[in-house]
Amino acid sequence: MIQVIGPPKGWPKIDFKDIWRHRELLYILIWRNIKVRYKQTIVGIAWVVFQPLFNMVIFTIVFSKIAKIPSEGVPYSIFVFSGLIFWAYFNAALYGANMSLVEGQNILKKVYFPRLIIPFSTTITPLVDFILVFLVFLGLMAYFKVTPHLLGFILLPFLIFICFLSATGLGLFLASVNVRYRDVQYILGFVLQAMFYAVPIIYPLSVIPAAYHWLVYINPLTAPIVLLRSTLFKTSEPDWHLLAISFIVSAILFVVGLIYFGRSEKYFADEL
Repeated sequence: MIQVIGPPKGWPKIDFKDIWRHRELLYILIWRNIKVRYKQTIVGIAWVVFQPLFNMVIFTIVFSKIAKIPSEGVPYSIFVFSGLIFWAYFNAALYGANMSLVEGQNILKKVYFPRLIIPFSTTITPLVDFILVFLVFLGLMAYFKVTPHLLGFILLPFLIFICFLSATGLGLFLASVNVRYRDVQYILGFVLQAMFYAVPIIYPLSVIPAAYHWLVYINPLTAPIVLLRSTLFKTSEPDWHLLAISFIVSAILFVVGLIYFGRSEKYFADEL
């Protein structure tokens, strides 16, 4: 009996049963990504925390000591690091997802498995890094004698989930486009560089004129950063409307990315 495997017709759907059947492949890809990232490095996993720590020092000197940007009553180093932990995850997840299909073309063209597993593995892997960086963040709060509040820890998993949704949705879209147009990997660097300064990482939301708040609100990274600060440090009252907007935008990005990926995957083997 010959079984023909073809792309699904109509609107693309997530076949959770099929993904669950191939869960071991997902575990293997995640573990491979972790090993490849730190293979033949001198300090190994310390590179995970080196970059945000280095950026924290530079930003503290430039934007706090020289530019005198306010930090909502908490040490600026803690203020900026609370934004960098989300940015580090989003940046790594998006870059990884964008290149995932191109780098995984050998296995993609040889055997059948749910194609979503490849970009999913690259957006799940940086969550390990996020945990390590957050532990360093807790150490910094202890060093600067900043007392965190419980609400911030309760809200943290949902804030991470928002980042995951947006990074995965954008990653699915970019990975699909990158299969046909390899320029995407170069354009992405410029886009992320501009996006970094459009998110309130190095400055508080209060410095942005109210007329332009809507531009910042539709950025899915704004809510995780702003709400972590307001709940963990009690810098202000939590803006739950911002949380709702960010979740809706992230969910839309995820669905759009999923639909585009599903519509494009029939061409992956031919284009790669």
